[in-house]
Amino acid sequence: MSPSSAFEAHRSAPEPIRAIYKKYQKSSQASLEADADVLDFQRGLNHNQLAKLKEVRRIPGDHLAAACSTFGMVQPIDLSTSGAYVPIFEHDDLPGLEFVPSLLPQESQRLLLSRLLHRDLADEQHKTNIHLHYHVPYHAMGAKFDPAAKLDSDSDSGPLEHELSSKNESFFKYSPSSSKLFLPINADVHKPITMSQFLHKKLRWLTLGGQYDWTKKEYPSEAPPPFPKDIARLVHSLFPDMRPEAAIVNLYTPGDTLSVHRDISEESEQGLVSISLGCDGIFVVGLEDDESPRGRYLVARLRSGDAVYMNGAARFAWHGVPQVIPNTCPGWLSDWPASLASANTQESDAPTDYEAWRGWMSTKRVNVNIRQMKD
Repeated sequence: MSPSSAFEAHRSAPEPIRAIYKKYQKSSQASLEADADVLDFQRGLNHNQLAKLKEVRRIPGDHLAAACSTFGMVQPIDLSTSGAYVPIFEHDDLPGLEFVPSLLPQESQRLLLSRLLHRDLADEQHKTNIHLHYHVPYHAMGAKFDPAAKLDSDSDSGPLEHELSSKNESFFKYSPSSSKLFLPINADVHKPITMSQFLHKKLRWLTLGGQYDWTKKEYPSEAPPPFPKDIARLVHSLFPDMRPEAAIVNLYTPGDTLSVHRDISEESEQGLVSISLGCDGIFVVGLEDDESPRGRYLVARLRSGDAVYMNGAARFAWHGVPQVIPNTCPGWLSDWPASLASANTQESDAPTDYEAWRGWMSTKRVNVNIRQMKD
């Protein structure tokens, strides 16, 4: 029996956490800034929040630097400014829910985005929400995607962000005004969509490794495509208790939400790792409590580079994203996929393949939720 078998996959979230979700879905940016109940590590924590948070462990700075270097980061982490370690905090109200503020350095965030949205999105093994109703024109990018051309995960360093597209194709190589269409599977129901529509709004999620079936709320019985080894190695090096086997990459634009749910389809109790990139998101998470009709819940503001680890009692907690906050993507990330073109980075000599898409990330939040499928 799987650890999650006691949960009902189609059960609705409890009313108390749905009420909290609705409250923050309607909250203005000004009210979020002033809300003392929102955990916001960058803004600073009040006395009550500090009293309930405890540091449970640390990621040594040299360990983080080594993991990011192996992943492909070129610029060394300056431990004098980033600190000699990265602290991990747990909240008393939800044991097992761990916050890791500012985990990934800037260059690693840009590189992770490039691997996900150039290389992995262009790999037809990894399905998207678009596959449900459309034919995805992989063949139109030139040659068929060659999985053998992927990064050698055993190498000591990876390519620079701008080198990825020279090895693999990318949908961002098309112009935003491209006439290339995604043709519907059923033309009586859906209209064709353009490349601009696909990348700006229609693409909502991408699955890596285990290809989750959203209708049946389960993983297919057949063997999944391999999980990207370089991403798996990075995540496992920072969260060694879990083995990355599947991920859902959610793409949001301000106005988009993620309804309250539980991740209960895995046959494992190992923790979930969630990494935030781009615009800030409001994260609501909670557990039912027999001793409290309102349950136990937290609301946090997650910023680019933050990570959340849901394990232990919090592994199967209810959670959702009621709001993505506009105009909050960091400036050094907002121009992605175009080059930073800064003399202080290795990107200064990068090709301008994606110049037409400059600013695409400024209105996006990308969340990578990684899990172990089986014990």
